Amino acid sequence: MVAALPARVTVVGIPADGWRGLGDPARELLTQARVVFGATRQLALLPDVPGQQRHPWPSPFTLAPLEAHAGEEVAVLASGDPFVSGIGSSLLRLLGPERLVVVPAVSSVALARARMGWDDAEVVTVVGRRHETVLRHLSPGHRLLVLSSDETTPGTVARLLADAGYGATVMTALGDLGSDQESRAEATAAEGGPVAPRLHVLALDLRGPAVGQWSAGLPDDAYEHDGQLTKRDLRASALARLAPHPGAMLWDVGAGAGSVGIEWMRSHPSTRTVAIEADPSRADRIGRNAARLGVPDLEVVTGRAPEALAALPDPDAVFVGGGATAPGLLDLCRERLRPDGRLVAHAVTLETERLLVDAYAEHGGELTRLTVERAEPLAGFTGWTPARAVVQWAWSRR
Repeated sequence: MVAALPARVTVVGIPADGWRGLGDPARELLTQARVVFGATRQLALLPDVPGQQRHPWPSPFTLAPLEAHAGEEVAVLASGDPFVSGIGSSLLRLLGPERLVVVPAVSSVALARARMGWDDAEVVTVVGRRHETVLRHLSPGHRLLVLSSDETTPGTVARLLADAGYGATVMTALGDLGSDQESRAEATAAEGGPVAPRLHVLALDLRGPAVGQWSAGLPDDAYEHDGQLTKRDLRASALARLAPHPGAMLWDVGAGAGSVGIEWMRSHPSTRTVAIEADPSRADRIGRNAARLGVPDLEVVTGRAPEALAALPDPDAVFVGGGATAPGLLDLCRERLRPDGRLVAHAVTLETERLLVDAYAEHGGELTRLTVERAEPLAGFTGWTPARAVVQWAWSRR
């Protein structure tokens, strides 16, 4: 976190053809700036300005160098539109709109859509993120524009797609968009993907099976598990009451295979989950499930609740799938919820059921007994086989 901040930061979007592609207002801003920050490649695109200080961002990236210019006015270079997976969003959160001026150029996304003739493509970024993020968006006939991290992205994404049954996906690498070196290369995921320059957008025409819906209740066999899994119908019921929404964070306590937390994060790219699991092997399994289902940023805490909850940020929702009988756990979860937060707890044993019945009597909410029966073979015929009944307590903080 930057401790001391500049008085104002002007962010100028640089097109692929550099200085030549800038309008006069942007050129004047950069020419008059006393201090300019940017990537080494971006700074090299500017003409010499006597007396101007130019600072490349450190690696790994941090905004800390701004501290040296507290109270001053500085300029920052960005690629294209600074608010499209760019530095503009980070600076906005840091400075607020009052101290931030943004002069955008045409974004690589706009250019990619124009080159591909796609008006319906979804945008996904893997810049500074794990490439498995792409897997959340798999759907036959769906189109993605992937903001790539570097020239290795097509090969990495191609392997992930092929492993997921999407080897027929047509991948188009649109390199150095808007510059004299603009290029286009195409290959399928099964072929290893196209060769691309370092700066490119990856267009994916997804071709493969319907591997899972975006609503709650993925098939149970979508998960690797050892039996500790919130089953499909119960999972859908829990998530309906947890009510995921953009930007919200879930504690998945006693996470088992991580299914509830994973589907919480699949509901929207900005949702977050912290899965708390005491068993180390299960904690590792949660990470594998999350990556395979396209939410690799899910955070796993290996530890036992309630002790493992102490250092976590307050949640918007809590699901307690296991360990509810730990002394004080339900009360702690209720107390830590943010305003309008939701708590859902499941009970299979009589001991946990008694706890939830008492909690309902004391705090209100919604108490539901869920029974699921499935048709299975029975002596040459078909009969109903019941699963264990689950008692569900749902409570909202007002």
